[in-house]
Order: sequence, then C-alpha cells, then structure tokens
Amino acid sequence: MQLSEQEQIRRDALKELTNLGINPYPQAEYPVNAYADDILKRYPDDNSLFQEVSLAGRIMSRRIMGAAAFAELKDATGRIQLYFKRDDICPGEDKTMYNIVFKRLLDIGDIIGVKGYVFITKMGEITVHVTGFTVLSKSLRPLPIVKEKEGKIYDAFTDPDQRYRQRYVDLIVNDHVKDTFVKRARVIRSMRDYLNEKGYLEVETPILQAIPGGAAARPFVTHHNALNTPLYLRIANELYLKRLIVGGYEGVYEFAKDFRNEGMDRFHNPEFTQMEIYVAYKDYFWMMELTEKMVEKIAIDLHGTTKVQVGKHEIDFKTPFKRQTILGAIEEFTGIDVSRMNEEELRATCKKLGIETDPSMGKGKLIDEIFGEKCEPNYIQPTFITDYPVEMSPLCKRHRENPELTERFELMVNGKELANAYTELNDPVDQRKRFEEQMSLAEKGDDEAMFIDQDFLRAIEYGMPPTSGMGIGIDRLVMIMTNQHSIQEVLFFPQMRPEAKKKVFTAQDFVNLGVSELWAEHMIPAGFVAPKQLKESKPSAIQQKLNGYRKKNKLDIPAIQMDEIESWLNNIE
Repeated sequence: MQLSEQEQIRRDALKELTNLGINPYPQAEYPVNAYADDILKRYPDDNSLFQEVSLAGRIMSRRIMGAAAFAELKDATGRIQLYFKRDDICPGEDKTMYNIVFKRLLDIGDIIGVKGYVFITKMGEITVHVTGFTVLSKSLRPLPIVKEKEGKIYDAFTDPDQRYRQRYVDLIVNDHVKDTFVKRARVIRSMRDYLNEKGYLEVETPILQAIPGGAAARPFVTHHNALNTPLYLRIANELYLKRLIVGGYEGVYEFAKDFRNEGMDRFHNPEFTQMEIYVAYKDYFWMMELTEKMVEKIAIDLHGTTKVQVGKHEIDFKTPFKRQTILGAIEEFTGIDVSRMNEEELRATCKKLGIETDPSMGKGKLIDEIFGEKCEPNYIQPTFITDYPVEMSPLCKRHRENPELTERFELMVNGKELANAYTELNDPVDQRKRFEEQMSLAEKGDDEAMFIDQDFLRAIEYGMPPTSGMGIGIDRLVMIMTNQHSIQEVLFFPQMRPEAKKKVFTAQDFVNLGVSELWAEHMIPAGFVAPKQLKESKPSAIQQKLNGYRKKNKLDIPAIQMDEIESWLNNIE
C-alpha cells in the first residue's frame, strides 16, 4: 500500500506513542460528564459551573505557542476551544506528555479525552483549561482541512461523490450534515408519535418475499439455498399489512425499507424508506385528513411553523390542502380531455405532446406519463391529486360515483409525489380480475406489472373490512423538511456506482518521465502519487515541495533544479 507523506508521518507517530508506553487505542471506558454544546449554552459568568469537566472528542485544529497551546475539540454536540499549558499538563520534571505527545505526536483528527475546568479567555471565548488528557484513538489519515475566515469557508469538502462515499468524513468536517440527519430522526419520531397517539399498532413484515407485490416496480431477485427457491426484496409492504387488517387489527403501520431495481437520480435510490398505514372502516377522504394533519404536525414540530423554505419556494403545510382530480389536472395544463380516450387515442395524444411511449404501456401508464410530464412539476404547494383511472390502480377500489375511476389520491409537494393512498379494494373477485389484467401487461413486456399473489387473494376471500391505506416516502419528506435538493443528502449511505480502481504508480513510472532514480523513489512519499499531479502543479510549487521534503528528511541528494522539473513536465502526455 502506497502511503502519502502525511500518512507515513502518522504511522511513525503511532509507533512512537507505543514506544512511550501509550496505548493509542485503549480498551477502558473514558468517563464523560460534560458536552461542548451544554457548556457553551449554560456556562455562567460567575464560574460556578463546569469546574471539573471530562470531555472526549476529535481534535479539529491546533495553535501551538511554545509552552502553551489552543486546540478545538469536536464532540457529538459541537465544538469547543481547549487551552493547554505545559506546566499544568506536566507539573513535574517530565514534560513528555506536552512536549512530545501533544506537540509532536498528536494530529488533527486524533480523538482524545480531556479533563479540566471551564473559563473565559481575554478574547471572551468559553474555553476548557486542560489539566490532563488521554489519547483515545490515533487517526492514520489526514482530514480535509476546512477553513473559515470572516464567515467565508475555504477548502470545503464539497465534492458530492467523495461526500457520499465517505460519509464518515463528511459528518466530521461538515457540521450541517449531522444536523440534517438529526432532523430526519425528528421527522420519523413526530410521525410515529402522531400514529401511536391514535392507537395504531407499529408492526414488522417480511423483507424477503416469495412474490413482490403491492406496487408496480421491478424487484431485486435473490435465492434461498436451503429452500432452493427464488425470493424477492420487497417493493412494498402493502399486501402483508392488509393481511393483518383481515386478521382483525383496526390500524397498523410500518416504517419499511423497500427495494426497487430501477434507475438512480436525485429523487430515487434503489433502497428507500416509506411509512405505510392501513386503517379499517375508513375511506380515502378520511385518509386525506389524516395525511395533511400529520404532515402539518411534522412541519410545526421541526420548524415551529407550517411554512418551510424549499429552494426558492416557501411551502405552506397549513391544512386543508388543495384537491384536484388527475383528469382535471391534465385538462388544466394541456387543454386536452383524456377522460374518454382509448389506448390508441392516448398514444396519439402522447405523440402530439412530445411524450415518449413504448408498446408495453397500457392506458394507465400512458395517462401517468402525461400527468408526470405536463402536470406534476406545477404542484409546488401541497395538493391532493385524486380519482385515478382504474387501469392505473390495480389494488384500489372503484370510485363510488364513476366505476371507470378509483378512489385514490397522491399528495404532490414541490413538483413530486410525496404520498399515495387508496380506498382499498376488498372485493376478492374484482381483485383477482385486476391481477389477471396486470399479467396481460406483463405478457406485453411491462416488467413492472404486478404478480398474482394467490395467498393474498385467499386472505381477502375470508373478508377484509372497508379499509383505507396510505404510503408516504420518508426520504422525500425529509428532503422537503430539510431543504435538500437530492435524496443522497438525506441518506447516510446512498447507493453509488462501483468506485473506479485507481492505478497504483511506482517509482519506475517517474523514472520513465526522466526523473532521476535518486529522486524517483521519493516522489510518492513527497505527495506526488501520480505523474498527472506534476502536470497540474506549477514548476515553482513542485520545486518548493520537493526541496522542502529533502530538507525535512535530511536526504543526501542534490537539491532539485527548475530545468530538471521542466524536462519532466515536457514528457507528460
């Protein structure tokens, strides 16, 4: 494994700590009795609190001034300044803990525990005066150093690909990222409290399923060796929750991890979280009220108001939300009434509107494409889109006034679907017929058509009470409530494409460019891990860095000259 200069320095420090008898990764508990945020909020002017504190966290910066030093410690709650004084750390003759351990062997990113007392510096900053410290974990990789001056951020760790792949580093150096995930937890807690207060039961249903039902989506397939049978990661938990309603529960809900083997973009991740709820003896009108009141409560719990800033829009979750039928929405934004069109007429309408289609699409998919392309982006404020054609909703009850439609709504917010709900289909004969229609779509090549779940049909043949069900996307809800533009920002570890393997360069690669063998073996330790880095650097900066490395490491080789560097650069393609 090739190490950078900084990585090698840290490993050398690790060995030296061990040689001093200091375990850089101790096993024992480190007792903590104070936290940065609590100290900063509650420290009084009369110094009556926090006079014997013990904190633990990561060193984020250091300013060493001979026999005294300042550092910044980051714990789970925030950052606080530390003050080190050599003679307080080492009151006796042996000054090793300060002069060697703190000054030479500790680095930014190391985790330490400190004991001391809190005071206010002459500059007015609340600070912990350290009387003793313990090494808790030696960091072997340097952190990105994010600098702030006069409110401006420099050298920020902002590359999305790096941030999502190395979320641990993102959380360390970008304080606002941790806040996003704290808010995510608060959104879920608010929703759970709302449903628990109504007496509904939180349940768990299978993730591995013999038949992937409850939604129109392409599943992930796996294999159970002992049973010698294919299984699917669930695309929805709907059919299992309905089985529980058949079994006699009045209301059940689940925060579910679902999986769909489809594309990835800033609104879609193959693994996502949604909450689904089913309540007996209710309909979709009742579910609209529950949904809007729940989302309003979440906004107030998180922000203290129903108004939430999302990009350039201020979205108001004050109830009641606007309601509009899907066919009315299409007519409003296209001027076309599609309510009586057959499949061929819909296909011609899509062509007229410039919407791409394929032969596997039936009436439902074609209407969905028109709405998605021409209407959905216009619904910024919370709006219930209702009464979808029956072809679009195989698990939904037919509309009580128009059997060509279903009692279904989708909640649109900020131009995207947030929730989906039905008056659930509980007629087993109609349900079987709908499943069979889905199979005909599958035969046409629709790989998102639903499977026939014979056990679910058997369950509702025992009788399922009138029921309403709703699913709400937790990830999208959190995006809105935290003003994030991408689903990757609200998932700790979003799915990523495989990381490209980096070519490992050796000293010989530098020799091939004309670098002398004397210098070639030092190029990588000096920080030039690839010849391309030379091309991206100014010759003067290369000369300064290499000669600085030579001096620091006392190399017995001639100083590098500018003409040598320029000859290397001419050989790089």
